Amino acid sequence: MPDIRIHREHQLGLPKARKVAWTWAEQAERRFDMQCTVIEGETSDTVEFTRAGVNGRLIVAADHFDLDAKLGFLLGAFARTIESEIQGTLDELLAKSQGGKAAPAAKKAAAKKK
Repeated sequence: MPDIRIHREHQLGLPKARKVAWTWAEQAERRFDMQCTVIEGETSDTVEFTRAGVNGRLIVAADHFDLDAKLGFLLGAFARTIESEIQGTLDELLAKSQGGKAAPAAKKAAAKKK
């Protein structure tokens, strides 16, 4: 069972959802030294990501994202913090792609930062 599971519904369609996922993967590579691989499919894509202590996948569909990640022993203690960071980043990217309509979790994360 993954340590982190995130589900986000959207109305972007697959082409726009792909752009969001690729941007997310680029940020994960840059900010967290992740190695990301995108596997394109006809009805969905999979972004596999890994680094020492973390591996997972982001399923990209026309109407939702599903992220599952398994954390190693050392990072497991930070699961909530890591999950919050992933949620904030994904929600921010979704909000930008949907014309600034932030998801509820993105609004909560923004409120906490203030």
